[in-house]
Formats: sequence, C-alpha cells, structure tokens
Amino acid sequence: MNRFVAVIFGEDVGFGGVFRCTVGLQDKYGKERVFNTPLCEQGILGFGIGMALAGSTALAEIQFGDYIYPAFDQIVNEAAKMRYRSGNLFDCGKLTVRAPCGAVGHGSLYHSQSPESHFAHTPGVKIVIPRGPIKAKGLLLSCVRDDNPCLFFEPKILYRMATEDVPLKDYTCPLEKADVLIEGSDLTLVGWGTQVQVLREVAALAEKSYGVKCELIDLCTINPWDKETIAKSVKKTGRLLISHEAPLTGGFGATIAQAIQDECFLNLEAPIQVVAGFDTPFPHVFEVVYMPTVWRCLEAVKNIIEY
Repeated sequence: MNRFVAVIFGEDVGFGGVFRCTVGLQDKYGKERVFNTPLCEQGILGFGIGMALAGSTALAEIQFGDYIYPAFDQIVNEAAKMRYRSGNLFDCGKLTVRAPCGAVGHGSLYHSQSPESHFAHTPGVKIVIPRGPIKAKGLLLSCVRDDNPCLFFEPKILYRMATEDVPLKDYTCPLEKADVLIEGSDLTLVGWGTQVQVLREVAALAEKSYGVKCELIDLCTINPWDKETIAKSVKKTGRLLISHEAPLTGGFGATIAQAIQDECFLNLEAPIQVVAGFDTPFPHVFEVVYMPTVWRCLEAVKNIIEY
C-alpha cells in the first residue's frame, strides 16, 4: 500500500459508521484504506500516531466524542508533543481525528458531551468544529493537509438537521480564521458548531424584539482561535455574548472572555456574558433545561443591553 494515500479507520467505519459518514467508501477504495478497528480508543489513536509518524495520512474516527477520553494520553502526551520533544525530527502532522460531539436530543451522559476545552489546554494540536456541511468539507480538507495533528469535532445533531449544497470540487477553508456571518453594531455573538444555528435565531429575535443589531461570529477553530476578528467586532459593538454547550466552568468561553477583556476593556459597555451548559453531568430528561437555548441567550442579550 502506498504510504502517502489517505487511510480512514475506526469502530464500524467499514460499513459506514453510526452516523453513516463513511458509507460506500470501503467499496470505492478497498479494505486497505477503509477498515474497522477493535473497540479500543487507545489502540485507534496509537495506530494513527504510528501511521502518521511513518508518513501516511491517517484519519482516525472515534465513534462518539465522549469515547475519546481513553485515548487522552495518546493525543495529549504523544501526538501533540511529538514535534516538540524530537526537536522537529518527527511529527504527527498527518494525523486527523474525527469525532461526533455535542447534544443529539436524547444522548444523555455518554453521548452528548462537548470535550473541546479538555484539549484546548494542550499546545501542539489544532481543534476544529464546523457549523454545517459546506464548512465541514473545507475545514476537514484543511485539517488533513495541515502540518499539525488536528481534532475535528463534528456536532452530531447537524448530521440530520443541516442541509446545504456542498460543492463537489476540491476546496479548503482556512484554519484559525473565524467567520463573520451577520454584521451588526450593538452586540457581538460568538459561538461554534450547533450554537451558531442557535445564535442566528437569537440575532433575528433580538432585532425584532429589542431593536438590537447583533454581529454573529462563528469561531470555527478552537485552538488556535481568531482573537483578532472577535476583538475588532467588540471594539465596534462594545458588548460580547459567548455561547457553548460545554459546562460553564473551564469552558472555552472563559478563555475568550479573558482575552477580549484584556484587549477591549476600554471599549466594553457591559460585562462579557457566557451562556453555557451547567456544571452537572449531561442530563437526559432535563436536556432542554441544560442546553444554551435561544431563550437563555436572548435573556442574556436583554441583560447586556440594559446593563
């Protein structure tokens, strides 16, 4: 097998995977390039790191983002540090890890978590979360071609809810660059993944209900993140609301808030607000209460404007 050809592997990817993302790939490319692995996340990542070190393009799939924790050591202590510890003699830059993340509507404790902040604390690995199909293709191709190991978290509810006409041509979207989706003058909204869709509704309702023109930003890449775009927006609007599904304590929203306060303190008209999941295990019957919904975010918008 040509070691420079891309290979994808993981639990059940041979027949298409739980979310049917790899349907037909084994028939098209063969079992040497698309194959199942044992139910062992440590093994999947260890194998992927070895392939990347040998020069192959390795796409390792973790069936649910919640299952990535057994492979935490491989990602944090091996893949992320390989280039640094070897003085750039070796690296895992050809490794991309795909994993579904976030709430799915009925996932409860073990199928609804958002683990991005756990890995954002680790230099040496990039973290990317798309908001929809078009962006997913462009960002995934960028991850595959990037010289660093990448974690590509796919919001699982978007597999069924987001539909777009995805170009068939080859294209990439730049990593480390946030997208300004709606321009506004009164308040900056920042989110990623599924929350971008939530914040679109918030922006529309805020203008209709309060006459507030929100600027909506999709962060896209968690690590490294685009501080410049957010700071530019906040200097214009004077207000910032960040929304994410992960619990509030230690969530990535806190990192954004701290950095933007340092950069934009004299421009702020109100304290930065973070709407997030609560500091509890992800509930089942109370999922609708746990989630940062349109209504929770809209209430935060009202509080910021009236401050």
